[in-house]
This record gives sequence, structure tokens and C-alpha cells, in this order.
Amino acid sequence: MKRIGVLTSGGDAPGMNAAVRAVVRKGIYHDLEVYGIYQGYHGLITGQIEKMEVGSVGDIIHRGGTILRSARCKEFKTKEGRQKGVEQLRKRGIEGLVVIGGDGSYRGAQALTELGFPCVGVPGTIDNDIPGTEFTIGFDTALNTVIDAVDKIRDTASSHERTFVVEVMGRNAGDLALWAGLSAGAETIVIPEDPVDMESIKSRLIKGHERGKKHSIIIVAEGVMGGNEFAQKLEEATNFDTRVSVLGHMQRGGSPTAVDRMLASRLGARAVELLIAGKGGRAVGIKRNQLVDYDLAEALALPHQLDLDIYRLSKELSI
Repeated sequence: MKRIGVLTSGGDAPGMNAAVRAVVRKGIYHDLEVYGIYQGYHGLITGQIEKMEVGSVGDIIHRGGTILRSARCKEFKTKEGRQKGVEQLRKRGIEGLVVIGGDGSYRGAQALTELGFPCVGVPGTIDNDIPGTEFTIGFDTALNTVIDAVDKIRDTASSHERTFVVEVMGRNAGDLALWAGLSAGAETIVIPEDPVDMESIKSRLIKGHERGKKHSIIIVAEGVMGGNEFAQKLEEATNFDTRVSVLGHMQRGGSPTAVDRMLASRLGARAVELLIAGKGGRAVGIKRNQLVDYDLAEALALPHQLDLDIYRLSKELSI
């Protein structure tokens, strides 16, 4: 293999740039030509492909977002669109592709592999919802962003003796809400993996109020319901003065943490090693701080599993 490509797709995540940097420099170190594909799968189809040099990825390891940018592409969901993408790669002599993104990006990589073009998936999403890896690039940074916001919200919740509902991202996974809730000492964490029990939540709040607690923080994962909808239901059940903070896209931004920079660098480099070894249709991940790789189709078939031991602990510590 002499030429490889790299693209980022789906929602951006802090650390994607570090992963791109690793792919480019690891590839060049092994005498490969590396091509950056801009605007995700849309750019793949339309030929927004440029050769990258060592300097192309200089001073980006600390930057959030993705220098390759990202875009949605309906055309790529069709067989004809995917075939156009393969043709764009082959006419440039590109023989393998590293795809950095979430499960939708993985599905695209799997589809290209089925067309005979080897791809390796690198998990980049703040949702931490990719099976086969304990952590995804961007999760730690987003987690720290949420914790910092909740710490500030707690100050005003305490001052005004209010209950605050904080809506966080995560799509249909509760990892971000759970880890942030436990780390920030939230009184209640509401996640998609556990049905909402408003009576139980009401009981916990009332018990806290009776023992003199004047404020509460409730973290709600967006996959359950919107923060405003949840707050309305809560007020109807308790009559507590409730305010809502929807953190939104600020969770995707910011300079990546050291954890995400390290993870992205290791995973990006490993993806290149797999392509050099002639292995396509694979995904890379990390388990017990060791790099792993597994079949892309397997990753897409497995359900995401949240660590319920952490969820139980959060309930025990928020009495």
C-alpha cells in the first residue's frame, strides 16, 4: 500500500484533529502518501481530496473540531453514491481509507469495504456509544465541559434555592449524563437505559428537601426527553421552583483533554498500521488501556452497553 486517505464524518468531537494528525504523520513515517478528504463523505463523492504533508497537520493537536470539516451526505447512502466515492479514490491511486466518526460513519466505511475498498474505523464521538471500545475520542473532553458547567450551575442553584434540570447530549446513550452526573455530584441522573420513574425522582427530591436541602441538580440525557419537557413534568409533580439549562453544542467544542489527545493519537496510528498490514473492514478501539481491533460489521451489530454498576453507584452516593 502506497497511498491512503483520511476523513472525518458525522458530528465533530474534540480530538478528531489529533487523530488526523496521527494518521498523516504515521503514514508519512512509513513512506505512504496521505490524502485528506474534506467535508466527509460528501467531499469523497465530489472529489475534495488533497495530498497532505507533515506541515499540513502542524499545530492542530490542541484544536477542537476537525480541520477536514464534516458534512451530511444523502447521496452516499445510495449504492451509486458510494460507487462514485470509490471511483474518486481509485483514480488518485488511494488504496485504503481511515474513517473517523461515529456509528453512521462506520456504516459508510463498512459499505465501502463491501465494495472492495479497505477501510478502518476510528471511534470519534462525544456520545461514547460505539461498541467494541471502552472510550471514544471526544468523550472525555465533553465530559469535562459538562462537569465545569454543572459546577457553575450549582452555585446559582444554591444561591436561589432552586432545582436545576441540565440537559446533556449523548443521543440514545446515557454515558455522558451518567459520568457527568456522578462526577459533579448530581442528585438525580436520567438516562435512556433506565425508564423514567417520576415518583421515585419526586420521592428523592422531597426527602432531600425535608432534611434541609435547598437545591438539587438533575442531569437528563437528551435521548430520554428534552430538558424543558422534563422540567415541566417535574414541576407538576413537586411544585418545586425549577430552571433548565440546555448545554447544547458547547459540549462538542473546546481544546481536547490530554486523555483525548493520547487516545486519538494511539487509535489513529493503529488504523494506519492495519491498512499497511492489508487489513480492511476493521475498527480500532481501547479496552483496559490496550489497543484492540475488531470487525466493522461486528461493531455495527453489537448493542451499546452502559456500565450499570456506575449507575447504581450514582444512586447510592446521591442519597
